[in-house]
Amino acid sequence: MLEKFDLSKTITDAEYKKSEKKLKARLGELQRKAWDLKIPVILVFEGWHISGMAEDINRFILSLDPRGYSFHAMMTRPCYEELLKPFIVRFWSRIPVRGKIAIFDRSWYSRAVIECLEKESLESHEEEMGKRLEEINCFERQLGDDGYLIMKFFLHISEKKHKERFDNFKKDNIPLIFDDYEKESGKDLDFILNYKDYLPFVEKLLEKTDMPYAPWTIVEANDRNFATLKIMMAVIHAIETSIENTTRTPAEQTLKYLNMEALGVPQLNNSTLENVDLSKKMNANEYKESKKLYQQKLSALQYELFKKKRPLVIVFEGWDAAGKGGGIYRLVENLNPRLYRVVPVSSPNDIEKAHHYLWRFCEAIPKAGHITIFDRSWYGRVLVERVEGLCSEEEWKRAYREINEFEEFLTQAGVIILKFWLQIDKDTQLNRFNSRLFDPEKKWKITAEDWRNRSRWEDYKIAVEEMLQKTSTTNARWIVVESNDKRYSRIKVLKTTTEVIENRLKK
Repeated sequence: MLEKFDLSKTITDAEYKKSEKKLKARLGELQRKAWDLKIPVILVFEGWHISGMAEDINRFILSLDPRGYSFHAMMTRPCYEELLKPFIVRFWSRIPVRGKIAIFDRSWYSRAVIECLEKESLESHEEEMGKRLEEINCFERQLGDDGYLIMKFFLHISEKKHKERFDNFKKDNIPLIFDDYEKESGKDLDFILNYKDYLPFVEKLLEKTDMPYAPWTIVEANDRNFATLKIMMAVIHAIETSIENTTRTPAEQTLKYLNMEALGVPQLNNSTLENVDLSKKMNANEYKESKKLYQQKLSALQYELFKKKRPLVIVFEGWDAAGKGGGIYRLVENLNPRLYRVVPVSSPNDIEKAHHYLWRFCEAIPKAGHITIFDRSWYGRVLVERVEGLCSEEEWKRAYREINEFEEFLTQAGVIILKFWLQIDKDTQLNRFNSRLFDPEKKWKITAEDWRNRSRWEDYKIAVEEMLQKTSTTNARWIVVESNDKRYSRIKVLKTTTEVIENRLKK
């Protein structure tokens, strides 16, 4: 692959200066247009070490308005807090808002390579790297599907040039980023500087991650003038194309679903909610004893999770007034607040809307040994956003796959996921609404939005059914909780949580 590129290409200083002036002006103009059109841009720079990446990036960003881009140098060792997070989650926080440009000097690729090389055996390297590349491809595809323009540059130099620059660095006593990294990690990373041994590894990585939504551009970087101009021209072309696609009449949605009615095929719906037995109840004495038992178990299990560094995510979804708040309260009543947090999720603010919808949840993903409880979650994309028309049909249909992938990455990183849907019937909801209206201490809980949502009960029911069927996976199943009786509902949540944690900790 890489041997096909002609690394002898050069540009004279005079030619560079003449072209650079025009390209800088065009880049600045396109940056402003992309901002106006809210097109988010991600530029990833990878390449051989000592390939001149820092110099080429610096030349490139001098064309840009610094208010419109963010720069991320990713070669430094992650802090302790970051290492406690699942791999791909670490990078979501650096994704730009719509209209801005994020420039990555090294990226998730370098981090994946280095962390995989820290494994003891070659077999471990390959297995771990396969997982990382799968995560990265899904991560980039999700961003691409959401309108992000992703460009990835690999700066390629010859083995001879690589040796010359490395020798010059040593001669001039210029520190390599690896020097400090090796001191901190205790790992020998000379393998990365060994051109011949590293070449097959690099080519395999490029081949497996060169996708239409996030293509690689190989930059012949023996000559820095040539490399800089090629980068600038490639970015200009990509942004121009993205602007053209954004401003023209939208094409047909790319995600197609069979119209069963048009084909004359009957609808064979398997209703999950219709089969829920909402008559289940629990008396006060049984509730009191069970609550004490399971809260004590859960308190002990919290410390077991911490000792074994297993993060736990608990998602609560359900009808308005189904008892999510009460269930969460009993769940955390005896827990250590240093090891858990409850995240109430409401409508996204302007900054959150300017990102991919999963972005705002990544900060709250717990570090190893901690617990995060979501009072509503990323499932808003396929529930309220779907029903209220806050996203397109293509977006919410695409979200089923995106959510399943997101949760799979978490579970692969050791996160235990519990998802509860609290089910009540329409009459019970009405009774609870009315009760809140006439209770001064609970009146604040009922809003006009609750009544509006109730008026669209059937629409939400269809959305819930599809959500339960399409996002209940082997490692992150939905647990439907019969919640007409609050006591029964709370004990089922407590009991299920303790049982799942006990089972997962045994594995």
